[in-house]
Amino acid sequence: MSLLACIDGSIYNASVRDHALWAAARLGCGVDFLHVIDRPPGLAPPSEPEGDLALDARTAVLRDLARIDAQRSRLSQEHGRLVLAEARSAAEAAGITPVNARLRHGHLVEAVEEFEDAVELVVLGKRGEHADFARLHLGSNLERVVRASTRPLLVAARAFRPVSQIVIAFDGGPSARRAVELACTGRLLAGLRVHLVCAGPDAAELRAHLNWARTLLEAHEVDHVVEQVDGHPEQVIAEYVRRHPIDLLAMGAWGHRGAREFLVGSTSTTMIRTCLIPVLLVR
Repeated sequence: MSLLACIDGSIYNASVRDHALWAAARLGCGVDFLHVIDRPPGLAPPSEPEGDLALDARTAVLRDLARIDAQRSRLSQEHGRLVLAEARSAAEAAGITPVNARLRHGHLVEAVEEFEDAVELVVLGKRGEHADFARLHLGSNLERVVRASTRPLLVAARAFRPVSQIVIAFDGGPSARRAVELACTGRLLAGLRVHLVCAGPDAAELRAHLNWARTLLEAHEVDHVVEQVDGHPEQVIAEYVRRHPIDLLAMGAWGHRGAREFLVGSTSTTMIRTCLIPVLLVR
């Protein structure tokens, strides 16, 4: 097995690469670096002018447009190959094998779906080349991949830093329980200090979920703390991350009710957007 790292020309590129290398080293697997060149919309042919345009002039304009399109396509491919070559060199220097570099034309979601059956994990950045950084908008590609992918997703923050402590946003749901199980038995999170935080009022159901998590963590001798805090999950988790030396947030890709949410407007969106650390979305 391998993991899939989606790299592009954004400022998240180096971080995605470094998070992928960190994950590959812990999982003991190789890396498939993927760079997707979006299908260009193409330059529209000139509209009909308010007068006669000589046939030769129109032919010349169309020829120039075709030349510009061809040049843009060539530059995009050269840039993609350069990005992939740099990532491959970094992986080889880190001793990660095997390493594959994949250049595709089309849409990122389609490319991820093509390869995800053969990978354990998908790594990508919070924002791409054209995201609105001033408003902290998430990249549209990230939202689409979260909706479509069936694999765990590691969403890289702006810069990589070594991971030693994680917080699990726990609501007792199936995917949140899977995150706890990964902390106990998975290679990716093995040996990390776990902060398990549950947001919500004290209730019998909540206590039962926390007892399950605490029992499992203790049985596997995981260094951990468990906290229950009354409040909204996005506020509770964000504040906890601000107050503690947390390096990674792990959470379920959908909530306790088991209904798969669209990322837009969900708790997942808020926490990925506002917590300035990488986020592991567990299926």
